[in-house]
Parts: sequence; C-alpha cells; structure tokens
Amino acid sequence: MAEKATSRGPARRFWSLPRKRRGAPGRHKPDEIMHQDIVPLCAADIQEQLKKRFAYLSGGRGQDGSPVITFPDYPAFSEIPDKEFQNVMTYLTSIPSLQDAGIGFILVIDRRQDRWTSVKASVLRIAASFPANLQLVLVLRPTGFFQRTLSDIAFKFNRDDFKMKVPVMMLSSVPELHGYIDKSQLTEDLGGTLDYCHSRWLCHRTAIESFALMVKQTAQMLQTFGTELAETELPNDVQSTSLVLSVHTEKKAKAKEDLQLALKEGNGILESLREPLAESTSHSVNQDQLDNQATVQRLLAQLNETEAAFDEFWAKHQQKLEQCLQLRHFEQGFREVKTTLDSMSQKIAAFTDVGNSLAHVQHLLKDLTSFEEKSSVAVDRARALSLEGQQLIENKHYAVDSIHPKCEELQHLCDHFATEITRRRGLLSKSLELHSLLEMSMKWCDEGIFLLASQPVDKCQSQDGAEAALQEIEKFLETGAENKIQELNKIYKEYECILNQDLLEHVQKVFQKQESTEEMFHRRQASLKKLAAKQTRPVQPVAPRPEALTKSPSPSPGSWRSSEGSSSEGGALRRGPYRRAKSEMSESRQGRTSSTGDEEESLAILRRHVMNELLDTERAYVEELLCVLEGYAAEMDNPLMAHLISTGLQNKKSILFGNMEEIYHFHNRIFLRDLESCIDCPELVGRCFLERMEEFQIYEKYCQNKPRSESLWRQCSDCPFFQECQKKLDHKLSLDSYLLKPVQRITKYQLLLKEMLKYSKNCEGAEDLQEALSSILGILKAVNDSMHLIAITGYDGNLSDLGKLLMQGSFSVWTDHKKGHTKVKELARFKPMQRHLFLHEKAVLFCKKREENGEGYEKAPSYSYKQSLNMTAVGITENVKGDAKKFEIWYNAREEVYIIQAPTPEIKAAWVNEIRKVLTSQLQACREASQHRALEQSHSLPLPAPSSTSPTKGGNSRNVKKLEDRKTDPLSLEGYVSSSSLPKPPEKGKGWSKTSHSLEAPEEDGGWSSAEELINSSDAEEDGGLGPGKLVPGKYTVVMDDEKEGPDTLAMRTGDMVEVVEEGAEGLWYVRDLTSSKEGWVPASSLSTLLGKSSSAQCLSSSGKTYCARQLCPEPAKILSPEPV
Repeated sequence: MAEKATSRGPARRFWSLPRKRRGAPGRHKPDEIMHQDIVPLCAADIQEQLKKRFAYLSGGRGQDGSPVITFPDYPAFSEIPDKEFQNVMTYLTSIPSLQDAGIGFILVIDRRQDRWTSVKASVLRIAASFPANLQLVLVLRPTGFFQRTLSDIAFKFNRDDFKMKVPVMMLSSVPELHGYIDKSQLTEDLGGTLDYCHSRWLCHRTAIESFALMVKQTAQMLQTFGTELAETELPNDVQSTSLVLSVHTEKKAKAKEDLQLALKEGNGILESLREPLAESTSHSVNQDQLDNQATVQRLLAQLNETEAAFDEFWAKHQQKLEQCLQLRHFEQGFREVKTTLDSMSQKIAAFTDVGNSLAHVQHLLKDLTSFEEKSSVAVDRARALSLEGQQLIENKHYAVDSIHPKCEELQHLCDHFATEITRRRGLLSKSLELHSLLEMSMKWCDEGIFLLASQPVDKCQSQDGAEAALQEIEKFLETGAENKIQELNKIYKEYECILNQDLLEHVQKVFQKQESTEEMFHRRQASLKKLAAKQTRPVQPVAPRPEALTKSPSPSPGSWRSSEGSSSEGGALRRGPYRRAKSEMSESRQGRTSSTGDEEESLAILRRHVMNELLDTERAYVEELLCVLEGYAAEMDNPLMAHLISTGLQNKKSILFGNMEEIYHFHNRIFLRDLESCIDCPELVGRCFLERMEEFQIYEKYCQNKPRSESLWRQCSDCPFFQECQKKLDHKLSLDSYLLKPVQRITKYQLLLKEMLKYSKNCEGAEDLQEALSSILGILKAVNDSMHLIAITGYDGNLSDLGKLLMQGSFSVWTDHKKGHTKVKELARFKPMQRHLFLHEKAVLFCKKREENGEGYEKAPSYSYKQSLNMTAVGITENVKGDAKKFEIWYNAREEVYIIQAPTPEIKAAWVNEIRKVLTSQLQACREASQHRALEQSHSLPLPAPSSTSPTKGGNSRNVKKLEDRKTDPLSLEGYVSSSSLPKPPEKGKGWSKTSHSLEAPEEDGGWSSAEELINSSDAEEDGGLGPGKLVPGKYTVVMDDEKEGPDTLAMRTGDMVEVVEEGAEGLWYVRDLTSSKEGWVPASSLSTLLGKSSSAQCLSSSGKTYCARQLCPEPAKILSPEPV
C-alpha cells in the first residue's frame, strides 16, 4: 500500500488563523471581517451609497474616545431610502474597534442651512434606525433667524418627541460644538482642524477590505492545497513519483505566486496609508487612520506567518517526495542490477569447461577476461548503487528498513561474482599450467621422434657414426627433466580440481606416449652402444691346404669329408666372421624396421600439426564471425546507434551481411564440434567434411550475395556507424576485411585437406580425405560457376529450368548455317566471335562477355545472352582437322554448326568429355524408354528401307507417309523421342569401331552468316549413309540380296535385321542375322553394299570423334541402336 506524503497534524498548522473576538453583537474589528460567519457589508458593496456623503466617519473622537459620526448638511436627506440609510449606518458603525464602539457613538448633525421640519425629521429618523450605542447627539440647528426661533419654540414644545436613551443637544453655533468636541477632532466644515477627504477614505476602506478578502482566500487556498498534499499517497514507481513531485511543485509555485501578490498589495496599501504622514511630519493622524494601518499590518503579519508555515510544511513534503523518488530510483536500479548479476552468476556457473588443449584453454581464458570486462559495468553499477543506498541511510531517509537489506544483498552478489570469477580463473590457470606441461611433453616426444627419424641407419653402422648418434640421444634425454612428466600420481594430486574424465585420459595418453618415446630412445641407445663398442675386423678367406689340392684334383665325397674333419679349426675361424656378419644383418633389419616405425610416427605428428592448424583457424574463424555479428550486425538494430546509420544503409543488413549468421551457427554448433571429435584421429577428419557437405552449400548463397554486399560497402564505407563499431571492437581492419572471411575460409579447407592427405596415404581415412577434397573442390567450382551464372543478363527464361550448370568458359566461335534444304559450302571469312559458353544438363548457352569498370566485385564481368541450344538436338564432332583445340557442336542434323576453339587442348578435352556424358546419358534414357515400349508391343513393326533422303520399306508405305508427314530428318531424334527420355550412349570401349567418323572442318578462318555453311569433307556422312570403312557395331536393315553367297559366308536377304558385332582380321566383320538367327563373317566391302545407306541408331564411335542423338526410329515403339559387344 502506498505511503502517505505527510501527516494531517503538521499540515494544518500553517493555515490556522486567529478566531473571532467576543464583543458586542455585530461589532467587529475591521481586520476580523473575514472571520465573520455572516458576510459583513463591504465598502465595495455600498460604494455608491457612501459616495452620497450624507453621513461619514471622519475619525474624530470625543473626549472619552467615542467615535464621531458626522451628518453634514444634505438637502435630500429625507429622500434617502431606508435600506440605503440602514446599510450606511450599519457599515459606519462596524468600522471602529469593539472597544471604541462599546463607549458609544457621538452624532454631529449639521442642519444650519436646513429648516426646522427637516431637522426634526432627520433627528427622529437617525434616532430610530441607528444600529449601535449612542452616547451623545449634537445638532447644529438652522442659523436663519426665523428657523432658529422656530426651532427653539418647537424644541421646547416637542421635547418629548426627542426623548432618547442619550441626550440630544441643540447647538446654535459651531463654537458651542467645540465645547463638546475638540476642534482637532472635527473637520474643517465644522470649524475643526481634522484632515479628512471622503473619496480618499472610501478608497482606503475599499482597498483594506479587498486585501482582507485576498488574505482570507489565500489562506483557504493554502488550506486546500495542504490537505491535498497531506492526503497524497506516495507512488510505487519512478515515473509516477516524478509526475507527482512535478505536479506538486507546480502547484506550490502557483500558491507562492498568489501569496506574493497578496503581500505586494498589502504593502502597497500600507504605504498609501502612511503617505500623508510621509509628506508632512506635522500632519496629524486620526484614530481611524491608525486603526487602518494596524489592520493592514496585522494582515501582512498573518500572511508572512502563513508563508513561513507553508514553506516549512512544503520543505518537509518536498523532502519526502524527493526521498520517495530516490527510493524508487534505488529500487528500480536494484531490480535491474540484481537481474543482471543473477544472469551473470548463472553464466559463470555454467562456465565449467576447463579446455581440451592449450589453445582451447587460452581461448577460454580470453573469453573469461572478455566476460569479466563486459560484466565489470554491471558490477561497478551494483557497487555504486550500494554506496548510493548507504548515502541515503546516512541522510536519514524515511525508508532505511527497506534500503539497508538491499545494500547488503548487492554487496553479497558482487562479492560472490568476484569470488566465482577468481575461482574460475584459478581453475583455468591450473588447466593452462597442466596443458602447457602436456604440450611440452608432447613437443619433447615429437622432437625426439624427429631426432630418431633423422638419424640415418647406414651411418650409424660405423663406430664414429654410432657414437655421434649416441651423443645426440644422450644430449636430448638430458632435456627431458624439464619437459616431460615426472610423476603421474603427483600430477593427479596437484591438478585434481580440474581433472575430468577427458582430461584424465589425455594425461594418461601423453604419459604413455612419453614412456613409449623413452623406450624407443632406450632401444636405440642400446643398439648404438653395441655398435659403438664393436671391434670390426675384415673377413679374410681361408685357402685350402696345398696337400689336398695335389692329392686329388677332383676329390671324392669322402675326401671332402676328411678334409672338412681335418680342418675343423679353420672352419671355426671361417664361421666366426660369418656369424658376426649375420648378426650385423639382423641388427640392420631391426634398424630398418625401427626406422619404418619412426617414419610412421613422424607422419602422425605431421597429421596432428595439420589438425591443430585446422582447429585453431576454425576457432578463430568462428570467433571473428561472432565478433562481426555482435559488433556490427546487431548494432544496426540498436536504437542508440540509429542516428549514426546513413539513409543508404537503413534496412539493408541482409544485403551487407548476407547469410553470415547461418554460416556462423553451422560452424559454431556443428562443424567445430565435429572437428574437435577428430583431434585424436586426424586422418579421419575427411568424414566430417563428407557428412556436412550439404551444409557447405550455404557458402554458394553467401558468395552470390557478395557483389551486392561489396557495392553497398563502397557506397557507405565512410558512414560514422562503421567507424564507431570498429572503435568499440578495437579492430585494426575495417568491416570489408571481415566480410571476406567466409570466402577465404571455404578456399582454405582444400589446402588443409591436401596437406592432411599428403601425410595420410596409407591410413584408414585416406579415401575419405580424397573424396572430401574432391567435394570441396566441387563446391568451389560450383561457387565460382554460380558467380558467373548470376551475371547473365537478357535471358527470358528461368536458368534453373536448364538443370545443373556443368561447365562454363570463354571460347572463340565460328558459326555455319544451312539455307533451307540447299547447302552453301563457302568458307566463313570473318574473325571468330568471342563467346562465353554455359553448359547445362539440358541446354548450352552462348553469351557475350562484357567487362565492367570498377573495383573489387564491381569489376566482375557480365554476360549478355545471345542464344541457347537444346541438348536433345545437339551433336558434337570431337576433332577438327588442323587444330587440336577445336571441336564442333552441331544442331538439328547439322542445320547449325558451331566450331568451338578452346584456349588449351586440356580445356577442349574436358568440355568434350562433359558433353559426351550428357549425350550418352540421353541415349541411355532413350534406349531404356524404347525397350520398355518394345516389351509392351506384341510384335515388332517392320523397318522402312533406307533411301538418300528418307527411310523407306517395301510394302509399307504407311510408315513412309508418317515420316514424310513429320517433315523431319529421318536420322534426327526429334519427333520420335520426347525431351523427357534423354538418350544415353553405351559404355565406352566395348566393341566400338576404330574408324573415324569425324567431320573435318577447313582450317581457314572466315566470317559467318546464316546463309553460309562450312564445307564438310564427307557428303555421305552428312547424309547419314555408310561409306566404305565407316562401319560401326550396331543393328542394321539389309537393303539388297547377297548375290555372292559362299559356303563360309553368311547369306542375307532384303529386309533382314542384322547386328554388326565386331571387326575381325583381313577386313571381315562378324555379323549376326537376327531374322534367321545365323552368324558368320562378312567382308567389309560386301557388308557396306548390302547395308547401303541404312543408318545405325547412333553415330557414336569408340574413338569419340563424332557424337549425335540421331536414330532410325520409324515408329515410336521401336528404336534401333548399336548394341555394344
């Protein structure tokens, strides 16, 4: 529940005013007008009546201090309404103080210029309606002789009519009046010296009464405001408290302003009252003037007292509101800081990793330092907030009981966080110390293995070489005391606080490696000591005794035995060096075996080095990406940085950074962990790449966006936003260098994989490494190709409909077109066109390359689309006479021929092979479709007989009609096979003929025109027929009978379906007659005559010279193709 601003008791104090004095009914002091229950008359209310001046209070006093009211000579006195007369009398009698009014009033009635009848009426009227006590009535009777005489007589005879509670004195002259009232108390018209101005008196009375009313209203206003302040409930939040304080301060300022206005007016009235005395020191001041001054002074004193009380009350109220605002600020800051510290504590509690390598621990320490630096802001704020709370307590804040516990909690949270940071740093320092020790031990082992591997075995066979190698080993072993692990149990005890299961296994592995290294050294040391200690002697052959040689030139076995027996001592001498040599050979083999093991260990070390480099660079790469995303990309959405972002950069974060965030999440959450799992088996890292190859496709999207990003950067690189971010990150390089990191990283992988593969030739994961390298290179090629593909302009269709982009490159191109059905064989005489070709699965695009001016990615060329060829109607000729870099692409049965010249023969071969793959895949698809349709038919359709223009068949004009109606080339695939069933040629190298089917193009360069066609060296080939020596394996239709039948030859008849299997010796071909199921050898010349111009289904030769998708397909259900043997 909200607190009260102030208590009601003190709040009342400043507006309490003196209560009404007790006295005669209806009589009050002038300064107590505002305290009457019934609102009294004010001069302002009867101002017009007072201005008539038929009666006035001059301020004179009688001898006993009685107030004097003068009724001057007023001819129309009788005409004054009773109400007006009563109001004036009531007002005039209310002006003197209660004490003076209690004595009684003296009335001076001046009727010197009037008649007796009027005097009588006036006196009676005054006596009848006078509202206050009367002490004496003095009447100046008329001065005229007749009226004076009449008044004397009438007064005597009518004395009873004037009987009043007070005496009525009839005076004949002014001097008589002076006998009753001193001249100083009478105005000049009555012969006195009293200074009286009725208009001035009226003005003063109006001002005094107005001021009194203002004082009363001011007091009431302060009372209302004080009540409001006292009853105000203190809000529970900063904003509401600030609003209340602002509103109350504004109201207080308004109240003070009204108070100052009242004081100013009161002081002005007081100065006006004192003005006559200031002008003349001899001026006498009457009692009423003195009472007026006293009244104004009392009112001013009350205002000053009220102001002082209000200021005191406001100071307390304002202090409480300000303390409330301080408390709300403190509470709000406490909530924010506590939330931040709790979050930081949770993070540091979850920060349990002690690292798995020296680099990893260093990275964790760096992260911890960075985390501590970032957290220091919150910790400093918490400590500052605690000090602020202590200051509030010292300043006697009203909510000490609420502030003190929060200060203690803040201090506890800060101390706890600092303790956790210190503990965490201590653990990481221990881990760093342990990993440094392990690293030194592993380095010592690696250096030792390198030393053993570098000692040549052949040189160690000599005594000097062995001694030198032994000295190297002993010298190296001396360094082990500083670099290797001495006692494993001591390590366990000293680093128990950080030894988790993984780290424990790592320590054990390092120690085992250290022991195995020492064992290798001891073995090598023992071997070298033996070699160094040997006394090598030359092996001397022992000659046989001369007696044995003279006895028998060719001794018998028995003699040999006796000789051996008699020379046993010599044999022993001979066996000694032999055994030593055998021992040395055995040791040499052991040395070679040891050398092989050392070499394998060296390769393992090299693999580990490559793996460490891969991991270190990967971690640095991930950290750089995170730095860019947090330091630049996230800051673009920060409202505090919005004023630094230029208009051209707004809402373009996706263009500038592309899919960098997606790349970061892939590497940070997935790929880095995969790599860390291979740290013990670096040769298996290829599997990590293969398993994540699909995810690596995200780099293609990033690279495709890179030109747009580069362009945007160049436009906005001088934006203050980038400079501010770079300053915060303390980067030496600008953002564009970091935006290039993903492009550099994807190209770095293939270099690291090549290095790893070089040291893993005989390892388990060598195949995976090779496949991973090929896949990464494929991704790089796809990325590079896609960068060119997005630069194509002018293509109306969707490039994705053309299938996968297989190859792209720049070539010189000559074109050749037919004019209708006539052939124009003229050389093109103009220079070749420079075209950039894009080979897709379904089409090949011809574009013109246009270089762009600019820098960076803006220099990348663009490609203007010119034309495209559908791969279902494309054929190729691999070799063009006279130039090993040229090949042909022709379209629609050579209606359009394009001679392509590659930059190098290797590029040409790559393109020809890729196009061959596309065409063969089309042929295979077509064959499978035809076989499927043939199985669905109950019988085969007869084949048309070949002719020079279109295929025909005797007795079947319907098929010919169908072909003529189609008006297509009978050897073209179009019209028979849909684009969905693309043909695929048979496997290369199985039974294809070695004869050339190439179409040799002329060597001369020339122009190109749609009406011109390059000369073809083989008309028969162009027509689709078979000439001598042009046979290829496949299925054919016999077009004429074999008139030269022989006993050893195969007889064939017109219409038979035959299969040419393979070419034999002496110009013979082995042929299988599919109609009669007979087989045999047929001379090539006879076979060419019998088959005539009948075409096989494909003109694809094994030499790869000419490829097309032409087929002899008289019916869609039957497609013939050369079957490979």
